[in-house]
Amino acid sequence: MQGTTLRGKTALVTGSTSGIGLGIALALAAQGANIMFNGFGDPTAITKLQADTAKEFGIKTSYHNADMSRPQEIELMMRAAADEFGGVDILVNNAGIQHVANIEDFPVEKWDAVIAINLSSAFHTTRLALPRMKANNWGRIINIASAHGLVASAQKSAYVAAKHGIVGLTKVTALENAQTGITCNAICPGWVLTPLVQKQVDARAAEGGISVEEAKRKLLLEKQPSGEFVTPEQLGALAVFLCSDAAQQVRGAAWNMDGGWVAQ
Repeated sequence: MQGTTLRGKTALVTGSTSGIGLGIALALAAQGANIMFNGFGDPTAITKLQADTAKEFGIKTSYHNADMSRPQEIELMMRAAADEFGGVDILVNNAGIQHVANIEDFPVEKWDAVIAINLSSAFHTTRLALPRMKANNWGRIINIASAHGLVASAQKSAYVAAKHGIVGLTKVTALENAQTGITCNAICPGWVLTPLVQKQVDARAAEGGISVEEAKRKLLLEKQPSGEFVTPEQLGALAVFLCSDAAQQVRGAAWNMDGGWVAQ
């Protein structure tokens, strides 16, 4: 059933042309929020995604191809959201990349790119979204961290540092706006079968000479006691809750949805 709880609000979801970001964007659209998509992909497919989403949920959609590692492009995207929708009411910082290597072998440019996209971009979107949210005394900032925002894994120094940083940024944003109608929280997913994770599964299957299904099972059971992937739809439902009136006093939380990963 199509909801109307967010009707008239505008949500910007970074990295929303696939994976977790897309799942969250569609969940917010189903509640009546207008959506500004962002991310990479085939232009024709993105245009179709916009049109299909607008038609299905009776909302307005837009798209901006800002490279989230470039502050000036982020500024242009936020300006476009202001011009088109009046601004951003719901900000979901989801864009992310991964690189895996030991610290002494980690390419410096990869470190810089992971920090820029996974951490600094959220600072830039947040600083640019807050003035409108403060003027309206309403806003929802949701930072997609990771189980790696709470615990670490070897060979993921940049990702883990960025995601721990996102959890810290979330807490500061929440505290600075604690007596306003603006909340800021982090969602910390475990393994989700996104294109990013599928690459890791395929690499593991190739290296070990095992099937993709076996590689998935091994990947999950190393970290995720449930043995099941978290889905973008489940994360979308949590994002909708965090945007609701019921979550008005959920502030500065790092909410793990991880099949038991960090309970160990």
